[in-house]
Amino acid sequence: MTRTDGYLLDNRQTEAGERFDAFATLFDPTTFRHLEGFGIGSGWRCWEVGAGGTSVVSWLAKKVGPTGRVVATDVDTSRLTAAARQPVEVRVHDVGAQEPPGEGFDLVHARLVLVHVPDREKALRSMVKALRPGGRLLVEDADPALQPLICPDEQGPEQQLANRLRQGFRQLLADRGADLAYGRRLPRLLREAGLRRVEADAYFPVTSPACAALESATIRQIRDQLVTAGLATDQDIDRHLANVASGGMDLATAPMISAWGRKG
Repeated sequence: MTRTDGYLLDNRQTEAGERFDAFATLFDPTTFRHLEGFGIGSGWRCWEVGAGGTSVVSWLAKKVGPTGRVVATDVDTSRLTAAARQPVEVRVHDVGAQEPPGEGFDLVHARLVLVHVPDREKALRSMVKALRPGGRLLVEDADPALQPLICPDEQGPEQQLANRLRQGFRQLLADRGADLAYGRRLPRLLREAGLRRVEADAYFPVTSPACAALESATIRQIRDQLVTAGLATDQDIDRHLANVASGGMDLATAPMISAWGRKG
């Protein structure tokens, strides 16, 4: 297949809200644990890159309080309007193409964003540039190539079908320029960007209701693209969605790798 321009998972589709809810359930505890470890508090200036939904933005707003600032950016801010009140400022912004929306931030955070950005190198430079000396950068991204299966325990035809559709999803992402091995590179990239005290860890949910909800929403959102590309039939997708709804499969996600460091 030839490469296709544009983000595969449009924020304006109904399923996008379901996906953001699942991401919040799955990954907010990990994200908040890291941010708490930085000592985030009253008066901090934060840039939430590619915010998508509101869960992290709202949490940051409570932490920084009325004397702080949270700039929430995305190429599509349609799902951020509910959070657009002090101390939150919502802006339409492309981190891979535009200058940062200010400088002197105490914290810059991006979750499940850069893997999809065509110019990831420029985006990372922009995020580092936006930090004050001593400011913290936390980048969290999936690594689908590190663990490519939706069903690691492939015990029968239901799991085989699920993994075939997951392979199709990965193909659609790659055709749009996603780097499916980006997560594992984050520690090195942060060091090369000049950050100090770089550390990283990974979170890998193997099964939960949120994993099933995420899979159902994702497959429904990309259904037409899978069929058009010849990666699945409508019958395949209907059967898989019924299998997911039955609750009889252990559905995983790609590992989310969190890497963080401090600007010198």
